[in-house]
Amino acid sequence: MATLEIKDLRADVVTDEGSKEILTGVNLTIRSGETHAIMGPNGSGKSTLSYAIAGHPKYQVTSGEVLLDGENVLEMSVDERARAGLFLAMQYPVEVPGVSMSNFLRSAATSVRGEAPKLRHWVKEVKDEMGKLEIPSEFAERSVNEGFSGGEKKRHEILQLALLKPKIAVLDETDSGLDVDALRVVSEAVNEHKANNDVGVMLITHYTRILKHIKPDYVHVFAGGRIAESGGRELADELEETGYVKYLDKAESASV
Repeated sequence: MATLEIKDLRADVVTDEGSKEILTGVNLTIRSGETHAIMGPNGSGKSTLSYAIAGHPKYQVTSGEVLLDGENVLEMSVDERARAGLFLAMQYPVEVPGVSMSNFLRSAATSVRGEAPKLRHWVKEVKDEMGKLEIPSEFAERSVNEGFSGGEKKRHEILQLALLKPKIAVLDETDSGLDVDALRVVSEAVNEHKANNDVGVMLITHYTRILKHIKPDYVHVFAGGRIAESGGRELADELEETGYVKYLDKAESASV
């Protein structure tokens, strides 16, 4: 049983004009087997939360803790966080020209597992997971994300999730750029991985459409750099009907 505890997390984004506070005191606990949907409008700080947890250098944590099984990941380097069991599927996956997907995936798995996977078993493992995500076999020899469509990039993010088997997976707007069929395939792969590996999931999204496929245990409204409201799946239905206005007003009033 893994536990991610975010305690009063505050963070700034570093720009050319200086630092600006984005996270204003986030408190959240995610355990193995739980799916937490983080919903909120553009600019509310959802992606900043994911990058601060992962250790993106553009985001500077000013106070608070992020504990994975009691260890403060904020004191770890980015690669140490990954080896500890944190995984981030990025909203905008980067391209890495000249590095094949097959080499990238095996290097990542070697780093996380502590030893290189045996080649015969590894080839079968990758082939099986690519099949579930309907990724053509020739993609294994293409450069990482180079020339991929948005949907292809997102499928490869979930392929990494399936192969690296983290304790906690942060999925930052994985539904962005996916058509109906790709959304179904990606969601089914996430559901299967979660069922078989008991991973905890933080699912960041604007919309409820992905929640029709990946059923959240908890829904949190993010506004003003913190969680403004928490509830069950019914909260997502409410947001679909009424939007975020009342939570934005509440966050604004609290900051005054």
